[in-house]
Amino acid sequence: MSEFQIDLSNCDKEPIHIPGAIQSHGFLLVIDQQMKIRFQSEGLNNFIPDVNPNLLDQFIEVLEPKLGLEPGFIAQLIKIGKQNNFENINPYTVNLGDGHYYLIISISADYYMLEFEPVAADSEPNLQNMVGSSVSEMLADKNLKVLLDNSAKQVKKIINYDRVMIYRFASDGHGEVVAEAKNEDLDPWVGLHYPAADIPKQARELYKLNLTRLIADVDAVPFKITADSAKRPPLDLTYSQLRAVSPIHIQYLKNMGVASSFSISLIYKGELWGLIACHNYTTKFISYKSRTYAQLIGQILSSALEFRQDEENEFINKSFSTSLEKITKLLQENEFVEDALTQGRTMILSLTHAEGVVVNYNQKQTKIGRLPTDDQLRRLLEWAKDTIIDSIYYTDNLSAVYPPAADFIDVGSGILICTLSRELREFMIWFKPEKLQMVKWAGDPQKPVEFDPKGLSVISPRNSFAVWTQEVTGKSESWMQEEINSVIKLRDEIIYVVNQKAGALRLLNERLKDAYAELDTFSYTISHDLKNPLAVIKSYTQLAKKDKNISPLTQNFLSRVEDKANRMTDMISEILEYSRIGRIELEFQPVYTGQLIDDLIKDLTFVYKDLDLEFIVGDTPEISGDPTMLSQVFANLISNAVKYSQHAKPAQVRISGTSNAKETTYAISDNGMGIAAHDIPKIFELFNRLDSAKDIEGSGVGLAIVSRIIAKHNGRITVESELGKGSTFTIVFANAETAADPEIIIGDV
Repeated sequence: MSEFQIDLSNCDKEPIHIPGAIQSHGFLLVIDQQMKIRFQSEGLNNFIPDVNPNLLDQFIEVLEPKLGLEPGFIAQLIKIGKQNNFENINPYTVNLGDGHYYLIISISADYYMLEFEPVAADSEPNLQNMVGSSVSEMLADKNLKVLLDNSAKQVKKIINYDRVMIYRFASDGHGEVVAEAKNEDLDPWVGLHYPAADIPKQARELYKLNLTRLIADVDAVPFKITADSAKRPPLDLTYSQLRAVSPIHIQYLKNMGVASSFSISLIYKGELWGLIACHNYTTKFISYKSRTYAQLIGQILSSALEFRQDEENEFINKSFSTSLEKITKLLQENEFVEDALTQGRTMILSLTHAEGVVVNYNQKQTKIGRLPTDDQLRRLLEWAKDTIIDSIYYTDNLSAVYPPAADFIDVGSGILICTLSRELREFMIWFKPEKLQMVKWAGDPQKPVEFDPKGLSVISPRNSFAVWTQEVTGKSESWMQEEINSVIKLRDEIIYVVNQKAGALRLLNERLKDAYAELDTFSYTISHDLKNPLAVIKSYTQLAKKDKNISPLTQNFLSRVEDKANRMTDMISEILEYSRIGRIELEFQPVYTGQLIDDLIKDLTFVYKDLDLEFIVGDTPEISGDPTMLSQVFANLISNAVKYSQHAKPAQVRISGTSNAKETTYAISDNGMGIAAHDIPKIFELFNRLDSAKDIEGSGVGLAIVSRIIAKHNGRITVESELGKGSTFTIVFANAETAADPEIIIGDV
């Protein structure tokens, strides 16, 4: 077998967030915005003997005296929770008979879930001190393996479970035990792998939202949840503490001999890195506060993992950047691009951790390192030309998408393709060899399908967890994001140098001029044929709106027509602006960007006055060019940085410039949503809008205008971005003595 992923889709379809039941060590009441009880769990009399077992459609105040609370107290508690976050008020202690219970409040759609569970006598007063010393011991060593081992030990100390494991997810969803703390009589599980079906996709998504999960007793019979109306949709228990457990998972735990389990999510950059998975072989309840302290350990470990990984990534980036700088220098100094790419033969190879690279450029092929045969390369290049549409493509299992690669897995199980020109078959392809792995699974990872008495197929969790060894073939080491970014940067440099130096591309430049001329004609046709009718539509709409006899609904329709007409007029104006840039003859003069940027910031601060917005401005050296056009460049880039960062707290925009004898560089950075790697080459195209930015106002013309203005100034623009972390746009302008050189041809990207 060549894949880790061994799964059955049934598990991924199980609706575990709406099980319709809760675990029976507590009870649940769900109220609406008017404080009426709309859902309740069974078994209320187990906790409150003299209460009416049916509280549906009654106000929560009916129950408050039974809890030792003043009428209206829960409503007040919810109000405080809404203002200050429910995590800051949970749990609240109430008295039920002779026992103390925690009240935990959370939100489900338009409802408030009130969960009640026992206050366990588990040395809670000492937990805070214990966590303090635990954190110190966890972080005592910088080594990642030691950090994980220490974390497992400290969680075991807090919850006293028989086995505590650190479980890490792979990219395909399967997991591996990478650290553990256990009782001495238990066999070690470190190094064992578990298939993705053991913790299916929807369960992993829940772990990202609700960071802890307790299963107190696998043999306990759950309490069903009833609603006041059969028409109510099932109750979403995503954020519930008491949510009942999937029968498949219960059987899975029983097959392992586990009586109680507890898990804590480990999050890395917003994604589920792994779990702290805890097993006990007798039933064991952990109180809410103990779970909260254990969750804190998980959050601290998540932060430490992120810090350690970022440190490692920075080290790798520095290594790649050194090679990229050397290649960039060669690109600028050499007449021919292919010579620059292959002059320091190992430099292009060291942009990644690959063991071979082939460069097909300008009808020449250069091969470096371990590669497939010439015939295999020829067929692979044909496949890439016919199949790969993205400028950057990578896989660690080439034979799965290109079966002939099975013949050269020893040198090319993984490839990273950078497309320079599909039509001319110009590619750079890096190769990684197969990395054979002997993976130890906890039992045969295939979940068997059995048949019930009615003959229907059902999933049966495996009964044996004896070590089952699998040889994984045909896969290479995965491509790191740092490797991909390194190749993207090289591609940007090549495109810039190609457009600047290669005389062979002047024919393309002439075609572009023809295309721009056609666009000019088309733009003016739009202006004549569409703007006038739009003006008429707006005039008639405005006249119709003055009629006091028309209904409000019709008034609304007319307003929408007018809005759309205005929007279309604006788009036509933007197209005309894009076309106009190509016709203008520039008069270069000094542009004092400091004042220009200051004016833009004042305008944006006023427009986004309700936004938590922070501008950080560094040096602002002057540049040479057309003041109006350059004002457009900075206005577009800075306003985009604000728009795409408005969900950050705070939204930060950094602007700084540097200058040397030859050129002046400005960088405009934000901490916004970022851009996916495969979208970066397309963002300067006309009318290109990212799928992730559909709810942000814009026409997709702004960056195309920016790119064309910078090209007109013989400059260049590049972008570096990471999803969820923001983007940095870098613009480079030649200084006054070189800025007006008519022989330089600059690309848009």
